[in-house]
Amino acid sequence: MSVRARIACLIALMIPVAVAADLKPLIENERVIVWDVPAGQSLPEAVTHHEYDVVKVSFTRGAGTAVFEKKGGKTSAAPATMQTMVIALKDHAAPPIPNKTGLPSAFPRPGVKKLIDNDRIVTWEYTWQPNVPTPTHFHDKDVVLVYLEDGSLKSTTPDGKSVINDYTYGQIKFNPGNRSHTELLVKGQQHAIMTELK
Repeated sequence: MSVRARIACLIALMIPVAVAADLKPLIENERVIVWDVPAGQSLPEAVTHHEYDVVKVSFTRGAGTAVFEKKGGKTSAAPATMQTMVIALKDHAAPPIPNKTGLPSAFPRPGVKKLIDNDRIVTWEYTWQPNVPTPTHFHDKDVVLVYLEDGSLKSTTPDGKSVINDYTYGQIKFNPGNRSHTELLVKGQQHAIMTELK
């Protein structure tokens, strides 16, 4: 082995290996890119390189926190002991959908806790209670949410049609706006953190 090859090998050994390979997005559409980052995993490059405004929802079973960071600013690490849903907000704003139903919006509603409210998003959390249906409401915005428990919700539209949806801890979804329904917890427990896109 030449001296040059030996030096190259020594340099390669000194370069630290990345903590983890860059994650693949769980959801990507015209409005968002969403990653599910396991506890202890490094954040996606698109986030650490400040390419987007970002919402980070870090959570454990039944509890979570949310932070908003502007693109180009300083990026904080995700908590090492918590799973984190990372939402990169693309520059594709969509105005709220006109509410012609006469129903209240999904947010606010009784029992919600507002976490963030700015010109890009409103992030809030909600815990469904047994035998207490939500008010029938209209979703005027697209929403990204993560469920923090294992439980089933019965969704009923204003025309009386119902479906039961089973959700598990850590499940992440993107739901488009322009929907009306009420929800009722029919099995287990359920708590979620929702980020509505403005």
